[in-house]
Amino acid sequence: MENSTTVREFILMGLSDLPAVRFSLFAAFLFIYLITVMGNGTILLAIGADSHLHNPMYFFLTNLSLLDIFCPTATVPKMLESLLSENNIISFVGCALQLYFLVALAGTEVFLLAVMAYDRYVAVCDPLRYTVIMSKKACLQMVAGTWITGFLNSLLHTVLTFTLPYCKSNRVNQYYCDIPPVLALSCASTYLAEMVVLIVGGIFGVGAFLVTLVSYVYIISAILRIRSAEGKRKAFSTCASHLMVVCLFYGTTIFTYIRPSSSHHPDQDRLVSMLYGVLTPMLNPLIYSLRNKEVKGALKRAIVGWGKRSGERARGFFH
Repeated sequence: MENSTTVREFILMGLSDLPAVRFSLFAAFLFIYLITVMGNGTILLAIGADSHLHNPMYFFLTNLSLLDIFCPTATVPKMLESLLSENNIISFVGCALQLYFLVALAGTEVFLLAVMAYDRYVAVCDPLRYTVIMSKKACLQMVAGTWITGFLNSLLHTVLTFTLPYCKSNRVNQYYCDIPPVLALSCASTYLAEMVVLIVGGIFGVGAFLVTLVSYVYIISAILRIRSAEGKRKAFSTCASHLMVVCLFYGTTIFTYIRPSSSHHPDQDRLVSMLYGVLTPMLNPLIYSLRNKEVKGALKRAIVGWGKRSGERARGFFH
């Protein structure tokens, strides 16, 4: 450490160094990002404009759509800048902020998925008491709890990560700042920070996963008691879609975070992180909402209403 200097900025590893490939990746990820923002933004507008969707299920979906806009926004713009301008440098503070918001938003989504599973459990297994259990106050408290817990959890990890001395290489083996690749650059022991990720992340992650899993075990048991074959088919289809996204989110997150830094492979990590950081948020409008008849109806009513208002304004302008 005699000849080492303190790291003041980091260099993010890009997805490719080939100019032709970089432009293709830029176009692809810009398209995915725009679809993600537009799709989730449309859901927010549809739910906000339709009073029929002002209930707990769609209140939670609103928060999920917000998370799926914010989460890629924490990483994708910098990645697009790097692909277009080849500027892979990020300041020490910028890296810390990026890591903080990414971990906070991902953690909040873990807790929110558990809350959404519990909401469906109450709706299916205890429908007579649904409005009492899932009252407006209870929903607000649960959602506030998910956001507060997610951001406090991230604060703990961010402080432990960036109070370590960094005097080795400043090349982060990822296209954004994340806990494992940043810890790998520290010139001090990362044992405490890694153990906190494993223990705290494990407790919260496993706890939320168990809530989701147990809720769906009861939901599926209730569905199996439905006599109508058509009713069973529709219910299982809805559960399968939700569980697919839950498994994708948990699988990629656990693979990325809940393992020691010595087992990380840079190329593999970048591929996995793209799944939960870029592609999964884009799937939210497709899997959770656009297959939902109520949301489709709300979108149609919103489009028709917007068309009528535009037509009235046009007629008023010409007359």
